[in-house]
Amino acid sequence: MTLSLRTTTALALALGLTGGPALADMDAALAFLDEHIDRSALTREEQEAEMQWFIDAAEAFKGMDINVVSETIATHEYEASVLAPAFSAITGINITHDLIGEGDVVEKLQTQMQSGENIYDAYVNDSDLIGTHWRYQQARSLTDWMEGTGADVTSPTLNLDDFIGLDFTTAPDGNLYQLPDQQFANLYWFRYDWFNDPEIQAEFKEQYGYDLGVPVNWSAYEDIAEFFTGKTIDGVEVYGNMDYGKKDPSLGWRYTDAWMSMAGMGSKGEPNGLPVDEWGIRVNENSQPVGSCVARGGATNSPAAVYAVNKAIEWLEKYAPPAAAGMTFSEAGPVPAQGNIAQQMFMYTTFVASLVEPGLPVMNEDGTPKWRLAPSPHGVYWEEGTKVGYQDVGSWTILKSTPDERAKAAWLYAQFVTSMTVDVEKSHAGLTFIRESTINHESFSERAPKLGGLVEFYRSPDRVRWSPTGTNIPDYPKLAQLWWQNIGDAMSGAKTTQEALDALCADQEQVLSRLERAGVQGEFGPKLNEERDPEYWLSQDGSPKAKLDNEDEEPVTVSYDELIKSWQ
Repeated sequence: MTLSLRTTTALALALGLTGGPALADMDAALAFLDEHIDRSALTREEQEAEMQWFIDAAEAFKGMDINVVSETIATHEYEASVLAPAFSAITGINITHDLIGEGDVVEKLQTQMQSGENIYDAYVNDSDLIGTHWRYQQARSLTDWMEGTGADVTSPTLNLDDFIGLDFTTAPDGNLYQLPDQQFANLYWFRYDWFNDPEIQAEFKEQYGYDLGVPVNWSAYEDIAEFFTGKTIDGVEVYGNMDYGKKDPSLGWRYTDAWMSMAGMGSKGEPNGLPVDEWGIRVNENSQPVGSCVARGGATNSPAAVYAVNKAIEWLEKYAPPAAAGMTFSEAGPVPAQGNIAQQMFMYTTFVASLVEPGLPVMNEDGTPKWRLAPSPHGVYWEEGTKVGYQDVGSWTILKSTPDERAKAAWLYAQFVTSMTVDVEKSHAGLTFIRESTINHESFSERAPKLGGLVEFYRSPDRVRWSPTGTNIPDYPKLAQLWWQNIGDAMSGAKTTQEALDALCADQEQVLSRLERAGVQGEFGPKLNEERDPEYWLSQDGSPKAKLDNEDEEPVTVSYDELIKSWQ
């Protein structure tokens, strides 16, 4: 290996071969690069320069103990086990990176916002809270931070233009409130090998009268689910659908993460429906939430929402493994790897890392998958221009209640784990892309055939159509907990779907009303519409939409290979 001047000097200093003090920090940086960074969007010299900047910027914070937190997924496990120790060794800032459940992250964040007590110095917090952070003004505006108090600890190589998710972490005021750390979409997942088996294709065509392929709409998904359920393929009993239904906080994400808009409940608009979003909450022209129930112009209890939940429950009961109804998000995600699931409408791509391990029933011997990813089909109420799917953007968030010096040290760590030096390697570990330079890195061109369409999706212009919860939601922690409780009543049969959604929208409006009375969110806080006859709203164009006479549309499928060509 040819050593650069910086490397040679650092090693000489570390070994005591010059008159100056040993640079143990740079020694640690070089050891980290040698051991962990084989692939990077930067050259080795650029990597070393970036590490030197972190060393210099961290000098004033050496010895500090900083606490950060994120949910438990592969990307954050890599950060906590590899990047946090490296950062501590390189900078002298002692990082404790806690991994807890996503619901627990939101709870800790909410507690800090309410109490003002500094629980964590930084959070990897979903951009679903962008509307909350913008309205409450308790999260630091990173735009102001990087130009002001945090300017001296903001890396010159941060390269914001390289991030692909900033639209989702920027509020209507134009300020960036969160820095993306990981992103993953929910896509359609299916057994490519089975779908291309000539005998299976012929049997499907004979039974349903059209070609087996990627379903474009829910009618085709339902046919395919029915067709595969109960078959024995490769010696296992097959199910045509996979989902989860346990009354647990993760059940709420299953529905707030764009399921309703995929059914066609919301308004047209990108990145989120406007004026009615995928939660069914309507805003006025000033971005003030004005209602959730149809009687106030919302859509949470609309016919399209009822259709959306009914279909999920029906498919879970008819076409999924019996155990699925009692599973949570984290329990259900790895199930398709067991080899008995034909398709899944709602696959979070964060689970791709667990689906590509050698030796799994869903992997070929050459390391390529037997499955593929494609856009999820949409429901009968959907129309062109309506949101097509969800994209999780876990993002670094620093609250104003965190003292400036602690915030600066935490901000250095946030930049380190998202830096161009480490991001390619981190993305290979977790497959949750945040940077354009990483997505287009040659190592992912080489790995793409082994990732079932994930790289093609993230390189396609379509990826921007998958978006997180938008700014219509004024208080994510308070509103999100209402979903799993009410949807859980529908899943268990304690209430009909209509009753459960009526209760949900009423509960959401109670929260909106309390926020309105409290006036804590200023001019952008809720301002509820007066209730009207629901027919007034249902008879107008757009969302909320009146019930269709026929909710079974003509099934449509497309060839996966043709679909991929359209992405390239």
